[in-house]
Amino acid sequence: MYKNKSICVVVPAYNEETQISNVIETMPDYVDNIVIVDDVSNDETVKVIEQCRRVNEKIVLIKHEANQGVGGAIGTGYKWARDNNFDCAVVMAGDGQMDPDDLAGLLDPVVEDRVDCSKGNRLFTGEAYKKIPKVRYFGNAFLSFLTKVASGYWHIADSQSGYTVINRKILHTIDWDTMYKRYGQPNDLLVRLNVFNFRITDVPVQPVYNIGEKSGLNISKVVFTISWLLTRMFLWRMKEKYIIRDFHPLILFYMLGGLFSLMTVVLFVRLFYYWFSTGHIPPINALAAMFSFMSASLFTLFGMWFDMEYNKDLKDK
Repeated sequence: MYKNKSICVVVPAYNEETQISNVIETMPDYVDNIVIVDDVSNDETVKVIEQCRRVNEKIVLIKHEANQGVGGAIGTGYKWARDNNFDCAVVMAGDGQMDPDDLAGLLDPVVEDRVDCSKGNRLFTGEAYKKIPKVRYFGNAFLSFLTKVASGYWHIADSQSGYTVINRKILHTIDWDTMYKRYGQPNDLLVRLNVFNFRITDVPVQPVYNIGEKSGLNISKVVFTISWLLTRMFLWRMKEKYIIRDFHPLILFYMLGGLFSLMTVVLFVRLFYYWFSTGHIPPINALAAMFSFMSASLFTLFGMWFDMEYNKDLKDK
């Protein structure tokens, strides 16, 4: 128990035989249960966990019959926490990259009911740029911006950090079977939380790297995959939140921004085609292209502004 709240830590694990025992051994004493979800590891991960279970009765081991990805493993753990009526569910990676000393700071805003969800932010510290591999650092920055647009949580950064705490209300509201099952799970969850107007805050945490973890993450592939996921989730959030649940005029601004963006592409393609084929630029075409570009920019920026204003209270005050 932590401040009279029951705490369940969900640990997704896939081929973590070298790290998982340290994750278990360093878990704070106030954690009530450690739910480790093995996602069909092909090393000795399960064997190591079962050895730890002999001396630690808090451990619950759930074994997937088929690999579902990190998001699928987290979803399984969340459902167990929901069904066992926990007050808070935490996600900590099985590779030891989440510092247990940061957990109390993540729990406080949730157990004190200031927010419904807290999320670790590794970018607050000046050590982030030095510790996080550069490709991941810049990929994270790019995806964090896209996630702000897609989720409506403009005050949230470090979108790829999965170190999170959620309360009982979220556990019982979100349909965990529909959550994205791969590396985009944190992004997907943020969008879903916004649709239900859950409050969320960032909490500074230490970036932990080079401790023996093995990453299967292909950043170049994941950036494109998650970008497409965020595009789909953005459109889903617009429909669910601003059309079905409560109509908001920002929908019209985003629609006009999208329409003028499409026109801009068509007009500039036509402009360059005539430029390369005839050697001169049609003045009316150029004027129309610039007008379309300016209109697209203004309508889109106004849509973002309205979205930011609508969601400005969904944070820790």
